[in-house]
Amino acid sequence: MNLNWRAWLAFIHDLVACAAAWLGAYWLRFTPELPGYYLDQAVSALPWVIPAHAVLFWSFGLYRGIWRYASLPDLRRIVLSVGSAAVAVPTLMFMLQVAVPRSVLIMTPILLMLIMAGSRVAYRAWKERRVAGLLAAEREPVLVLGSGEAAVNLIKDLARSAQWRVIGVLDDDAAMIGRQIHGVNVLGRLNEIPRWQRRLGVTQAIIAMPEATHTQRRRVVEFCNHAGLKVLTVPSFDDLVSGRVTVSQVRHVELDDLLGRDPVTLDAAGLRGWLAGRVVMVTGAGGSIGAELARQIARFDPRQLVLFELNEFALYTIEQEFAATHPHLSVVSAIGDVKDAARVAQVTGAHRPSVIFHAAAYKHVPLMEGANAWQAVQNNVAGTLVIARAAAAAGVEKLVYVSTDKAVKPTSVMGASKRLAEMVCQALQRADGTRFVMVRFGNVLGSTGSVIPKFREQIARGGPVTVTHPEVTRYFMSIPEAVQLVMQAGLMGSGGEIFVLDMGDPVRIADLARDLIRLSGFGEEDIRVTYTGLRPGEKLYEEPLAGDESLLPTPHAKLKVARARQENSDWLPRLESWLSGPGQGDDARVRSELAKWIPDYSPR
Repeated sequence: MNLNWRAWLAFIHDLVACAAAWLGAYWLRFTPELPGYYLDQAVSALPWVIPAHAVLFWSFGLYRGIWRYASLPDLRRIVLSVGSAAVAVPTLMFMLQVAVPRSVLIMTPILLMLIMAGSRVAYRAWKERRVAGLLAAEREPVLVLGSGEAAVNLIKDLARSAQWRVIGVLDDDAAMIGRQIHGVNVLGRLNEIPRWQRRLGVTQAIIAMPEATHTQRRRVVEFCNHAGLKVLTVPSFDDLVSGRVTVSQVRHVELDDLLGRDPVTLDAAGLRGWLAGRVVMVTGAGGSIGAELARQIARFDPRQLVLFELNEFALYTIEQEFAATHPHLSVVSAIGDVKDAARVAQVTGAHRPSVIFHAAAYKHVPLMEGANAWQAVQNNVAGTLVIARAAAAAGVEKLVYVSTDKAVKPTSVMGASKRLAEMVCQALQRADGTRFVMVRFGNVLGSTGSVIPKFREQIARGGPVTVTHPEVTRYFMSIPEAVQLVMQAGLMGSGGEIFVLDMGDPVRIADLARDLIRLSGFGEEDIRVTYTGLRPGEKLYEEPLAGDESLLPTPHAKLKVARARQENSDWLPRLESWLSGPGQGDDARVRSELAKWIPDYSPR
């Protein structure tokens, strides 16, 4: 162990404390006057007592710690080392045939522990008070909302922060009001936020309730907005439990916190049994859904992860992420187009995946309506057909196709192409071959092409925030939740099913925009919400089921199976002939052809 001058100083301090405790014990034993004989005995024993303690202090690693951060582990080392000395010293005195009073042998370790522990605690208190005094004028006052374990740890961590100074705690637990947490008063209830903001002049609050429901978080955020407070929050409960972050790594409140849902319960054992030790392939691995699929799959220890992606930069980005986060996982980064049958066959034939998650798709509704309609059909339908046939040829056990709720009564080319891709998978299903499982879900917060990044950009420019229609609604879930349910559906599927995710309640996009404006620290008087009219192919609301479909329950509360109309495989050659044709430059003609394949497709 390399000791600096501070460690040597601490070592000398402890040896002096040892001598003082030894002599002090003698003085307390014979107070008010120490006889000369016992004084000589005490002094003559020091050359034996001090080295014995020194060896034990060193052996127990007392000088690895720093006095400024003295804590319970340091106290434990002091107790162990002094306790060991309390046994070693009497043994040494017996061997030297020195008759030391028993009371001295008892009082010495007590005094020594008090001196050593007390000096460290006193130094830490002095140092923190001195640092706090220097920073007090510069640190920003903040309220902590919540008084649970996360709040306790946050207050403790912020005591050394150069940025914030906690001046009060608010919580709805009546038993906590009037008490203190690390010297900070619990002032009152959460609905009293505006009153305490006016009284204390505070401008920021930190929500320290990671286990709270989204309804509780929304309520607290509304109190803070009413009081004009900027709101921060500690990381989520899942992030804290995983160890990825600490409670002091506060962040801004996100839409996920307000639109949050009950946590997803996964069959972790079942997923591990399904994926562990196997080769798993993800198409569209550089996209928001595909990348999260790859991350979640990696948790279950596959033998190899094949990342298939057309965009070079997106593939490079996810490859570098896995090199840093999963250096021991075998990752194959394959550039390719799902429409390229030769390349897809080469990759599946070389790596023989057991499971394929097919997430590659064109998903932007208005962009796919115009001159890009045929490309949407080619990528979403022909690409799925290529992947599905390659999976069957390579003996893939299961292919999980990521679909969308826009495939239900589609009004857009994107939605119609995704529905047609579902029908392709159903038509290719064989009793003894690759099992095809389809999963439908709605919008995911923060995904590529979602409204959230667009709203953020508009707010950053000072507005206005544009919404197509005041009544337009969508279903939302977070990317991790959607991906977890896709994996769960993949595990449960036996082939040919269309799983529908429980998307919760629909959310008005206009309300979403207003929430985001408030979370960005603005009011509606600062940034306006304007309406631009529905875009080509856009619906006012999404539907979980078509008119001829019904939902069947599954053992998982958030997954249902759609009983959908299935096509026989005899139409598949005709579809392939159309897809391999010379192309459909006229988007109106593409929509007209799609309507022949999908009766409930109603172009808007």
